[in-house]
Amino acid sequence: MNPAAQRLRNPIGAHVPVAGRGLVGTGLAYNEKIGGEAVQVFVANPRGWATPAGDPAQDEAFRAACAEQGVPAYVHAPYLINFGSDSPATRERSTASLRHSLLRGHAIGALGVVVHTGSAVGTDRRAEAMAQVRADVRPLLAELDELGEQAPWLLLEPTAGQGQSLCSRLEQLAEYAEALDHHPRLGVCLDTCHAFAAGHDLAAPGGVAAALAVLESAIGPGRLKLIHANDSKDVVGARKDRHANIGDGHIGAAAFGELFSHPATAGVPLILETPDRSAAPGFGHAADVVRLQELRAAAARP
Repeated sequence: MNPAAQRLRNPIGAHVPVAGRGLVGTGLAYNEKIGGEAVQVFVANPRGWATPAGDPAQDEAFRAACAEQGVPAYVHAPYLINFGSDSPATRERSTASLRHSLLRGHAIGALGVVVHTGSAVGTDRRAEAMAQVRADVRPLLAELDELGEQAPWLLLEPTAGQGQSLCSRLEQLAEYAEALDHHPRLGVCLDTCHAFAAGHDLAAPGGVAAALAVLESAIGPGRLKLIHANDSKDVVGARKDRHANIGDGHIGAAAFGELFSHPATAGVPLILETPDRSAAPGFGHAADVVRLQELRAAAARP
């Protein structure tokens, strides 16, 4: 498989900053600096509830540049979103925040919007929390229908298993998908560190294939749309979300190499959320992009 075909099968990039000169001047410039082939951005403060308006001219410039460069783009919704909360105010703000990310994602041409699956705050509230997910998120998916074929996918990202997580084990995606009627724009973002922390041993022989089989069994084929490629600073099953650079953690580089040859990952981009390893901006991401590209090339050899 030639390099262009390898890139088409699995573009590699990172979550990029956009503060300062915006989506193009900061975000795509950073992506170019690290050699990225795909990007993920925030369109709001990830630790706040503000829903800032976009700049139509900048949005169009970003869309055009991504199309010209062949760079698929994704949005990560704010971390505070939690439809399982026992606070009506949090649920209301979560709805407004996710709606904002979906609409801004549509405006900038993003293929998907990633949202964490949340937790059931309180005691013995799982059933109630899942009912809230249905009540709050299903209408947002209906709004995606109104955007037509260019609507972004809503990508569920299972968490590392902290607290009363609604979805950390990949088999729990089945309950989530059922609550949302298996909507045709409902997909998955697989975070490798989260899956490992939740107990899926990606480092074990056959561990990657086993995890992908569980994912497909739970939510169906063709719903894996994005991978957050993060090694783990902690051991399998630790339920700790601490990212390490590729090959520097307990998952190890070999597992990431397996992702590039599995049928379930065909066409799925890999986005890094790994730490920098030096004071030089972009050094960690640049090194991780190269490492993943080398693993991708090795997987493509006969």
